[in-house]
Amino acid sequence: MKTELIQIGKTVNKHFVAVINDYCERILHYMPFTVTTIPDLKNTKSLSEAQQKEREGELILKALQPSDTVVLLDERGTEFRSIEFASWLERQQHTARRLVFVIGGPYGFSSAVYSRADQMLSLSKMTFSHQMIRMTFCEQIYRACTIIRGEPYHHE
Repeated sequence: MKTELIQIGKTVNKHFVAVINDYCERILHYMPFTVTTIPDLKNTKSLSEAQQKEREGELILKALQPSDTVVLLDERGTEFRSIEFASWLERQQHTARRLVFVIGGPYGFSSAVYSRADQMLSLSKMTFSHQMIRMTFCEQIYRACTIIRGEPYHHE
């Protein structure tokens, strides 16, 4: 199974970039994993929130393939403990050809993207910056991989 993270806008904080890159390299020891960054929209001051979500949504949908299993990172999604997430990811490895996680823009997702999603996942009920969520999510993917393999990274 191929796994991809699609995100809107690049990560600008160099410290987050370094940690994200480190976890992405670690994940590659367990499974194919890529990060695709859709560039931020230009001239967003002239766009309403709804228009911005629609335009970002069009770009997200263009990046998807019809057979993709699409999981949105969204505050209204299912919350897992790390062990539960690892079990869920392992099940996906047996059923999905390409598992695509999506982190949207600052206003969330368009209705078209929500309609295309197979599932929504929440990392917390708290609000975090998109930069921080990217780092945290990559760490959780890595943690899940080590749990699946029975490696000592995760402690209960």
